[in-house]
Amino acid sequence: MEKSEIVGVLEEIAELLELKGENPFKVRAYQSGARALETLEEDLGAVIEEDRLGKIKGIGKALVEKITTLHETGELEYYDKLKASVPESMIELLTIPNLGPKKIKKLHDELGIDSVESLKAACEAGKVAEISGFGAKTEQKLLSGIANREAYQARHHWWKAASVAEPIVEGLRELPEVERAESAGSLRRMRETVGDLDFIVASTKPKPVMDWFVGLDTVSEVTAHGHTKSSVRFQDGLQADLRVVPPEQFAFALLHFTGSKDHNVRMRQRALERGWSLSEWGLFDKDSKPEDPDRKSVIAAETEEQIYAKLDMKWVPPELREDRGEIEAGETGDFPQLIEVEDIRGVFHNHTTASDGHNTLEEMTVAAEELGLEYLGIADHSKASFQASGLDEDRLAAQVEKIRALNASGKFKCHVFAGSEVDILKDGSLDFDDDVLATLDYVVASVHNALTLTEDEMTKRIIKAIENEHVTMLGHLTGRLLLRREPYAVNVGKVIDAAIANDTIIELNANPWRLDMDWRHWKNAVDKGLLCAINPDAHDTDGLALFVAGINVARKGWLEPKHILNTRPLAEVKQYFGVE
Repeated sequence: MEKSEIVGVLEEIAELLELKGENPFKVRAYQSGARALETLEEDLGAVIEEDRLGKIKGIGKALVEKITTLHETGELEYYDKLKASVPESMIELLTIPNLGPKKIKKLHDELGIDSVESLKAACEAGKVAEISGFGAKTEQKLLSGIANREAYQARHHWWKAASVAEPIVEGLRELPEVERAESAGSLRRMRETVGDLDFIVASTKPKPVMDWFVGLDTVSEVTAHGHTKSSVRFQDGLQADLRVVPPEQFAFALLHFTGSKDHNVRMRQRALERGWSLSEWGLFDKDSKPEDPDRKSVIAAETEEQIYAKLDMKWVPPELREDRGEIEAGETGDFPQLIEVEDIRGVFHNHTTASDGHNTLEEMTVAAEELGLEYLGIADHSKASFQASGLDEDRLAAQVEKIRALNASGKFKCHVFAGSEVDILKDGSLDFDDDVLATLDYVVASVHNALTLTEDEMTKRIIKAIENEHVTMLGHLTGRLLLRREPYAVNVGKVIDAAIANDTIIELNANPWRLDMDWRHWKNAVDKGLLCAINPDAHDTDGLALFVAGINVARKGWLEPKHILNTRPLAEVKQYFGVE
């Protein structure tokens, strides 16, 4: 088992122990052990082999044995038994915002709450507000969190949905009966979250295709198994529909089931204006009847491009099909040169084991170089983010010195920029003084606490930070965690205007949980002159590749390479940062 996975197990053990009301010192031992292991910059295997694990502060004899067992076997009987001793419904309570193990234990002891359902009932009855340490406001927050959770369960991150869909499309294309196969729906449009999956297949022999689909190993439930349409639910909860159409209808079906609903309405209107009726079956004379045996499509379209052309338009990229100006752009062909994955030269806002990352500076640099990146920006947390082991001034200075030495060594072609993700404090001031910020190549300013301020207070707080001359870019503007936490109240338009006025970048945080700033704001923002940086906010080496999720959002926001700092070569970025 890898180090990052072991850290996760230790953290979960601490949570489970806390849920059971175990000795706080025992809980803290696992928390400290997880943190000590997380910040270990050496190879864990070598440390274990050389019998040095027990010499690391925070890792006692019992933890040495457990970590070694996990590393060597990937299993731990103690963890399995502990997990089995806590009802799954209790563990689910941890998914409710503002509800940690201690509060869950108290709710269980005083009200017998052991599930999301029993928590909801107790809140609705006003019982939770009566418990010391909770109150009416907390009770309402819990009800809001439960409501959001219920709504979120119906949706999935694009990144997760794509990982499910891609092998299915590949499998469909390999079937001898299949001529063409594509994903459609919100996945193809690259929406940040996906409700279900839609697959469109061209075939004259649908039965074997349907049988293959419903027989997939990952299918937990078949809800429909028809001749031309089947529906299933996968083991991870995702639902999917497969439609098999004759080859001559494929382009029309793909266009229709890609959507969006609003885009389709506009397209049907264009067809009607020209005397036609557009549907998933074809483009027909508007006065013809579906039951007419002589009914034929106006065009035999093999591609979507041919359908758009017949309606006097250029093909619209799927990610733009949201009725936000793409119809008008299609009439003139005035589409942006949308950013591509290959345009990215480097990434900023990444974490190491110095704060809450899972890999060392060197490991992150190696991974960036393997991705073919010219530069890597490190931005570990500042001291106010104590929960993430934020760096104080001395630790930051030591890290900067280490980065400078790494660059000077010539060991890597990938240049490393020394930065910091500095907390924006409640009053809008920054977690480091200006003289400290001046030692850095770049600064990411982010909000991590006091998320319940009013819109006016939060907006003023962020704008004050933006006005600091040392702030290079603003991190995750709204603080949202998709399918987990709503954005805090903030006037996005005012923040954008302030960023432009102060030559401050707003990042597009590419972590699939964030994708923040939202794609709906980007087109107008860059038209006004805002500069973007697509940042993966990586906490491990694998996370560096998450910038691809940011590319999706950037494309939905009509962004071109010229709008994005990290499409520039290293020399230009150095010049922008004012470093040698």
